[in-house]
Amino acid sequence: MPFGLGQLARSAGLAPLPGAVAVLPFLAALPDPRDRRGRRYPLPALIAAAAASVLAGAQSLTAISEWITDAPDWAPRALGFTSDPFSGTVPAPHPHTVRRLLTHLDGDALDTAIGAFLTARTAEDGGTEGRLRAIAADGKVLRERPAVTLLAAMAHSGEVLAQQQVVDKSNEIPAFAPLLTPLDLSGTLITADALHTQHSHGTYLRERGAHYIAVVKKNHPKLHHRIQQLPWAEIALDHRTRTRAHHRVEIRRLKTAAFAHLDYPDATQALQVVRWRRELTNGKLTIERIHLVTSLPPGAATGTQLAAWIQGHWKIENLLHHVRDRTFREDDSKIRTGRLPRVMASLRNLAIGIHRRDGHTNIAAALRHTARDNRRPLTALGLTG
Repeated sequence: MPFGLGQLARSAGLAPLPGAVAVLPFLAALPDPRDRRGRRYPLPALIAAAAASVLAGAQSLTAISEWITDAPDWAPRALGFTSDPFSGTVPAPHPHTVRRLLTHLDGDALDTAIGAFLTARTAEDGGTEGRLRAIAADGKVLRERPAVTLLAAMAHSGEVLAQQQVVDKSNEIPAFAPLLTPLDLSGTLITADALHTQHSHGTYLRERGAHYIAVVKKNHPKLHHRIQQLPWAEIALDHRTRTRAHHRVEIRRLKTAAFAHLDYPDATQALQVVRWRRELTNGKLTIERIHLVTSLPPGAATGTQLAAWIQGHWKIENLLHHVRDRTFREDDSKIRTGRLPRVMASLRNLAIGIHRRDGHTNIAAALRHTARDNRRPLTALGLTG
């Protein structure tokens, strides 16, 4: 499908947004897996086109190709495609061209570029200057054969800043430090589940200038026993919330205890969260006690802040994993070739992160809104005004 240069020249509003963070410079840093003789289309333009289609709700390679093919005449130029020197037109790439590229793309490099772009957008929007930025680390298994496990680092506000594929026949623990290595961890607070409560992780985070809140379970028997045996009944309450939703009432109580020494790197406080949950439909009562440690010194954060960070860690399930499964139907995907499952997950992370930064809380509605106007996904990528 050719695009005439005359039509491109007449199209209005295609200049980059003044002061906006554009995605193309970040994508330009990716290694190109194609043979030099077969690089008809710029790598950043191809990836940006795929990203724009996912921003508009594309769930499959077929949908990505259809969006690119059906895009209006001005779109390829805005995405970074160049004109053919002989015909003077801007041709759309063939679907097989897009598929081959995404199949062989370096997933780690793509995730680094996406994380850098979203971090830059956060800074452009005002960032988190003067306060700790909370980042949750958590893994998700893609329902592929063979299964692919991806460990993600997501800001509690909803953007995936980094992602790491877990090596086959391994687990998430060795991937923790490589996941966070590309990020500037100064002024951050890292939350993770009990699997990542490892002395090596705590040491790594403190050496990188990050604080942590770590869940302590029986995989650390001595530390767990010491915290569990504290006289919690005599310790003052720091925070309490009561919520009613989804046919249940939930009460959360937080207490903290300062320590001169705990057997965990730079840990200065132990925390206990008690959750009472009563189902209104059948009256069933569930009580759960969770113990944690943190490197934050006493007084560095209020009980309200600590409770928000602890509860906020589980946002990665609702803000990311649930959206990829339900809205993008990731678990139903038939994409299994090469690196495609990882790359598609990365493009979905990018779309979710952009929509979150733009203030959307309902991603399905955001996708529909974006799909109604071809300029919207490009503007979200910082490419048009």
